[in-house]
Amino acid sequence: MTDTQLAVFKGKKIRRTIHKNEWWFSIIDVIEVLTGTERPRKYWNDLKKKLADEGYNELSDKIGQLKLRSADRKLYNTDCANTETMFRIIQSIPSPKAEPFKRWLAKVGYERVQEIEDPELGTKRTRALYKAKGYSDDWIEKRMRGIAIREELTDEWKKRDVKEKKEYEILTAEIAKAAFGVTPGQHKNLKGLKRQNLRDHMTDLELIFSMLGEAATTEITQADDAKGFSENKKSARKGGDVAGKARKDLEKKTGKRVVSDENFLTTQEKKKRLKGK
Repeated sequence: MTDTQLAVFKGKKIRRTIHKNEWWFSIIDVIEVLTGTERPRKYWNDLKKKLADEGYNELSDKIGQLKLRSADRKLYNTDCANTETMFRIIQSIPSPKAEPFKRWLAKVGYERVQEIEDPELGTKRTRALYKAKGYSDDWIEKRMRGIAIREELTDEWKKRDVKEKKEYEILTAEIAKAAFGVTPGQHKNLKGLKRQNLRDHMTDLELIFSMLGEAATTEITQADDAKGFSENKKSARKGGDVAGKARKDLEKKTGKRVVSDENFLTTQEKKKRLKGK
């Protein structure tokens, strides 16, 4: 599954992805940030020729064609380079932003190396980010546990020949639909979300039932010894059903729906206002 994220340099977004246990960055995104050109692809094609003429013939061996998400939300093969190669490319781009960008690039690249050596650092950074956004410690604990449960499930899928990103999305949707009675897309629409991460906007109960559905799916997948996409899809539906039955039982006993049009932050603000009255 492609691990793609956006990095931000002085307000400009740069696509990056994990490849060979390090960050690889979109070259045309970097060129656009440094030069401000409206034609970064042409600039890059001209620069490749220039670097070859200067004797940097091994450049093509150090560039990777990796799938990154474009503005139309589809994945396309994109020229990418790791931190070391990107430094060499930047040296050939006349820009007042080159030096501060090098420092930024060294920092984000090194953070990844640190996280590989000590995975707890990545967890600490994630916790700090949620804290800075105003989430409570209780919510953060649930969210982090949910991330760990999700990773256990995706690792299980990898072992069982589920490899395509689209397959992961379908299996996840099967669990969610069985657990909540709505697809992830419908759930996002209910909350008024677009590109935001749905789980970052879930209430406590929504997070809990998400965890239950995915943890149950991992256990059932192992019990079924599911192999391939079709068998894992059946196991995913069973795991979601476990959470769905628990959700319906709770809703019956409380008279309240678990699926909410609110997100955790707005719910917290309401609680604070009520306490202040």
